Amino acid sequence: MYEDLIIWQESMRLVEDVYRLTSTFPDNEKYSLTSQIRRSAISIPSNIAEGKGRNSDKEFKQFLYIARGSLFELRTQLEIARRVGYIKSNKEIKNKIVAIESMLNTLITKL
Repeated sequence: MYEDLIIWQESMRLVEDVYRLTSTFPDNEKYSLTSQIRRSAISIPSNIAEGKGRNSDKEFKQFLYIARGSLFELRTQLEIARRVGYIKSNKEIKNKIVAIESMLNTLITKL
């Protein structure tokens, strides 16, 4: 089951952190940067789950690549939020992103 994967569990915690972080963004960002950041974060565990539910390692690997792309997208969007002054550098989230990237790379290599 995908819920047993540590990478999925960590990705879900990242989503929770992202929701808490973006709840402080200005209201005028609700349908733009806030929404985009949240969708990118949600995409990570969603693609891990969907890939795990597929019938082959090849398909799972493809979904892990998509999850990694979403992770890079999230990283970029958080940097934009920092540059425009919505957040300060958040080491906790950055560390989680780096850890998830490493887990994704390891799992992709093993498949």
